[in-house]
Amino acid sequence: MTTATTKLSALFAARHDGAAPSTHPYDVTLVLISLALMSIGLVIVTSASMPVAARIFDNQFHFAIRHGIYIACALTAAMIVLQLPMRFWRTTNPYLLLAAIALLVAVLLVGRTVNGSTRWLVIGPITVQAAEPAKLYFFAYLAGYLVRRYEEVTENLKGFIKPLVVFFVLAMLLLLQPDLGTVVVMFATTIGLLFLAGARLWQFFALVFVGVLAVVALIVFEEYRLKRVTSFLDPWADPFGAGYQLTQSLMAYGRGNWFGQGLGNSLQKLEFLPEAHTDFIMAILAEEFGFVGVLAVLALILWMVLKALSIGNRALEKGRAFDGYLAYSIGIWFSFQTAVNIGASAGILPTKGLTLPLVSYGGSSLIVMSVAVAILLRIDFELRVDGVQALDRGDGKGERRKSASAKSKSTAKAAASASASASTTADDHSFEGSQVSSQETDKPVQKKPKTPEDEGKAGIKAILARVAAEADNG
Repeated sequence: MTTATTKLSALFAARHDGAAPSTHPYDVTLVLISLALMSIGLVIVTSASMPVAARIFDNQFHFAIRHGIYIACALTAAMIVLQLPMRFWRTTNPYLLLAAIALLVAVLLVGRTVNGSTRWLVIGPITVQAAEPAKLYFFAYLAGYLVRRYEEVTENLKGFIKPLVVFFVLAMLLLLQPDLGTVVVMFATTIGLLFLAGARLWQFFALVFVGVLAVVALIVFEEYRLKRVTSFLDPWADPFGAGYQLTQSLMAYGRGNWFGQGLGNSLQKLEFLPEAHTDFIMAILAEEFGFVGVLAVLALILWMVLKALSIGNRALEKGRAFDGYLAYSIGIWFSFQTAVNIGASAGILPTKGLTLPLVSYGGSSLIVMSVAVAILLRIDFELRVDGVQALDRGDGKGERRKSASAKSKSTAKAAASASASASTTADDHSFEGSQVSSQETDKPVQKKPKTPEDEGKAGIKAILARVAAEADNG
């Protein structure tokens, strides 16, 4: 008995001690990437905003304190959204689209105008840039539309055109602010998502062609946009006029070299470079941390985008089409907005007022993008627990999964009880046979009625015999 028990312990240790530990319910890597970007943003915003904050507010940490409050609000909003099941987004996305349109209309009626653009809604002490939540709401609606009208989108032109009509309405409202940068980001995300959803290639290329023509027309027929493009093509032709902001940004990149001038040692932030802590935050980061710092931030954002695309791919594989499309749209959105922001500050693209995700100063952008990351975490969480417990996904599959799970459990129970009964019966027969052989064969054998104690002993004997056999074989 002792030998069998020892062998059993060794066998159990060999099989289970090296097993992989249980996984986390959330993607810890995605959380760490987001916190790293927010931390870098807080440090660079503090460094870049100190001179302008000291001049305007007589407090060099004014923008740093506000940015810290924005980060706290963003984390709070992300934790709240993390508790919302994806069923909420699947069922409410048409209403979210209406909310996006209402926000864009409201900002045109009662919005605040800054530097010639009407983009902000003032609600007491809070200032909201309406375009930021409108982007997220539109992407949620687009993911829901692709699920509801998948056959139409992939098989005929009518289904392909419908979401573009909705985009056209939002684009017109954004251009009235005006905000061409947000329109370009939403357009790029829309065509990327339609392409991933399986739209026909000729429709895809036609949409790209028409979109490029529309953007060119908007640039040509608006004088200030045309000046931005011409100054982008040759900023040094007018370094103190139309090309001033870009030339100062390029000087910041040049001074950064490989490892930068060190934290706090930027010269361009001394009010040579306008909007140093918002749209051109990457130029200050490049000057103080050099090419290595820029590469580190780009690597973090790329890692986040790849995580989003991976989550979307896994969601589609498990039949969660809405979750997959929404994750795809968030990944495309983050990547394209990063490309436009850094491209504008580095002179690769014309200057546009778009923030760097999770890094630039700005409460609306930071909160909305943190919510987008929380949605990714929620999708990943539901994918992880999908095989562990049956979640009701709002489409009836949750109940079917529960009933199937219950059936499988009852079947397993029946099989286990049948196996135990068989082993107990076999053991009883062997035990009774030994009693018969010890008695005289000509005397009749009288069976004693089985008590619960006898059945327990027989079961224990059967288990010990099976354990000993398995240990010997191992």
